Amino acid sequence: MERFFAFSLEELPFVIITLLVAFTVHEFSHAFVAYKFGDPTAKNQGRLTLNPVHHLDPFGALFILLTGFGWARPVPVNRKFFKKPRLAGVLVSLAGPLSNLVIAVISYAIMFLFISSGMNNAPMFLIDLLNMMVWLNVVLFVFNLLPLPPLDGYRIIEDLAPVHIRVKMSQWEQYGVLIFLIIVITPLYRVTIQPIFSIVIPAILKGFNSMFIQLFTLFS
Repeated sequence: MERFFAFSLEELPFVIITLLVAFTVHEFSHAFVAYKFGDPTAKNQGRLTLNPVHHLDPFGALFILLTGFGWARPVPVNRKFFKKPRLAGVLVSLAGPLSNLVIAVISYAIMFLFISSGMNNAPMFLIDLLNMMVWLNVVLFVFNLLPLPPLDGYRIIEDLAPVHIRVKMSQWEQYGVLIFLIIVITPLYRVTIQPIFSIVIPAILKGFNSMFIQLFTLFS
């Protein structure tokens, strides 16, 4: 039965908990920052909440369990409400990925404290959950910054680009999902997605470890 999932059956409970937290906080962060910049659209649609029910996409959640890639329900954003549309748009788009980075850092910090303080009696399920929290949230942070529609990285570039370039970008937007699937399921995976898992994400995790070692040394 495990062959039908991207994760082992032992990992699935931790994956599900992590996704509930990661997707919910990610979409809430988009909604919160948009609201603070004057856009009530997400709030009016009940998306300014930490209730996972309002953010999860059942098909997207199932897809990530089966393939390792998935999505939540995108938060609606109406840039017409922003006084400075480009600045607000960039910050709204950044809010989601940065929230995942924050979750990863907090989870790593808790796990590091358990290990560095010699608390070897910490429940193993808690360490496994924290590990999954760190890893999946770093993955979401990196992947959401890729410049492919409808990911946040694409929205950031779209808001920063001159008008004539934005017009050209909008012509390709409808093919975003198709382009992403081609990258994932073809040999292009080896030169696009695979380096993210083999180089980028390990480098971020190594950075976490170095940062907390220095902090622990400084305050110990």
